[in-house]
Amino acid sequence: MKGPKEVKVDATVSNSCQMSTCLSLYFTTIFDAAGKEVPDFEYTPQSIAHLYNLATVSQAKTQAANIVANDFRQKAAEYRSQAARIREILENVGLAQESLPSNVVASAQVLANVANLLNIRDTELSSFLVAMGDISLRKTGVDEKRAKVHKESKTLLEYTRKAIARLTYLKRTLAQLEDDVAPCDAQMENWKTNLGVMASKERQYMQQYNNYRALQNRVGYTLEINHGVLVEMAEHRKDLEKKTKPILDTLRSYQDLPPDKALAALAIEDKKRQYAAAEKYLEDVLQSALATSD
Repeated sequence: MKGPKEVKVDATVSNSCQMSTCLSLYFTTIFDAAGKEVPDFEYTPQSIAHLYNLATVSQAKTQAANIVANDFRQKAAEYRSQAARIREILENVGLAQESLPSNVVASAQVLANVANLLNIRDTELSSFLVAMGDISLRKTGVDEKRAKVHKESKTLLEYTRKAIARLTYLKRTLAQLEDDVAPCDAQMENWKTNLGVMASKERQYMQQYNNYRALQNRVGYTLEINHGVLVEMAEHRKDLEKKTKPILDTLRSYQDLPPDKALAALAIEDKKRQYAAAEKYLEDVLQSALATSD
C-alpha cells in the first residue's frame, strides 16, 4: 500500500511564510490521504517549529515503512516464484495437488498449519524437533514461572490472612479503647483536681521554705552547721556537763553557807565536828569489826 505523497520540507528555509505554506501543503496532503480535513490552527513560530518536527518525524517513518513494504513485496514475489517452481516440479513428477488423494491434501494442510504455528520455514523433521524442543523449553519456563507465581500468591495470601487478623485485632483494640475513654476521662479529671491541690501545696511549702530560709539567715545559720556538727556539739556539751558537775555541786554547797563570816566560821566548825564524829564513828566500827574477828 502506497503512502501519501511526500512533500520535501527544507529545514534551511528561514522565511516563516514559506515554511508555513510548505507545512500547510504537506499536512493537507496527509489529511486528504486519510480522508479528513486539516484542523484550523494559528501559525506562530512555536507551532511552525512543532509542525516542522512532526513533518520530519512523519517523513522518516514513511520512508522506513516504504522500505519495509518494498522488502515484503520483494519477499512475496520470491515466495510466489518459488511456489510456482515447486508446483511445476510436483506436476512433472505426478504429485500435483489435483492428483493427490483428499486425505494426503488434508495431512499436508495440517502439516503446513503446524509449521506455521511453530514458526518454521520448512517441514523437515529436524525443524519440527527443534521447534518442539523450543516449545518444551518455553513450557518449562512457563511452568517454573507458574510455580513461582503460585508460591508468591500463597505467600501473599498468608500475608493477607495475617493482615486481616491484625486488622480484626486492631478494630477490637480500638473498640476497647473507645469503651475506656469515659473512665479515662473521669480519671484524668481526678488527676487534674489532685494536680491542682498538689500545686497549691507546692506553693505553700515553697512559702514555708522561704520563711525558714529567712529565719535561718536571721539567726546566722550557715551551711557549715549540719547534723554531724550538731551531734558533735551535743556530745561536747555532755562532756562539759560531766566535767562541770563536781564544780557546780561544790558551788551549790557553798551557797548553803551563811553570808556572815562569823556564821560561816561556826558553820565550818560545825562541819569539822561532824566530819570528826564521822571519822570517830568509822574508827569505832572498824575496831569493833576487828575485835569480832579476833
